[in-house]
Amino acid sequence: MASVDSTGGSSVSGRLRSGDLLHAGLAVALLLGAWSVGGLEVTTGKVSSIEAMNGSTVLLPCIYSSCIGIKNLYFNWHYSDNGTMVKLCEAVIPIEGVEPRVSIYHERVEFVGSSKSNNISILLWNITFEDEGDYICFARNPKEKNRNHSAVFTLYVVDQMKEVDNTLTVIIVSVLGGVIGLVIIVMVIKALVVHFLLKDDEKNKECLVSSSGNDNTENGLSGAKADNKGTPKA
Repeated sequence: MASVDSTGGSSVSGRLRSGDLLHAGLAVALLLGAWSVGGLEVTTGKVSSIEAMNGSTVLLPCIYSSCIGIKNLYFNWHYSDNGTMVKLCEAVIPIEGVEPRVSIYHERVEFVGSSKSNNISILLWNITFEDEGDYICFARNPKEKNRNHSAVFTLYVVDQMKEVDNTLTVIIVSVLGGVIGLVIIVMVIKALVVHFLLKDDEKNKECLVSSSGNDNTENGLSGAKADNKGTPKA
């Protein structure tokens, strides 16, 4: 009986330990899920690349967001030069709403972002063909145990912008214009025809009224003459 009790006790304690581990695992998973949802996010927006002409100025967009807030948020921009990372600028945003002091390491780079709008975008002036490639926006929030986040924006430099073939668009617009014009002409002709028909109906009614009046007058005159003829002289 004692051995049975000891076996039962060990099995119960084993089940308790496995239950505790399961609960602990679920708690960690929930915490990680909540952390990932509320953590820092870095993005270049809806467009991740741009095609620009040689010699123009290009905006390299980057914005961040965090549901848990930021403190001493570090960010920088890098350019990937055939695998070699060239730092363009860097700064630290102490807290939300405080503008950073940005260190610029490239003469044609200008910081145009603002912490008030979670914007850490930069301008690249007077681009050349050598500027073509990937630009990495990097950010790290100490509130997330310094987890790294980044987004890539690709720049393509061309000598001239591609001309868009609008032939199909012109054809469609021309056809639609022709159809609309034809419909308008038909409606105008229909309105004129209806107008003239109504005028003809009015004239016909006037003619009928006048002719019936004349008939009644003639009938009255003829009846009067007959009465005069039929009266005997005294």
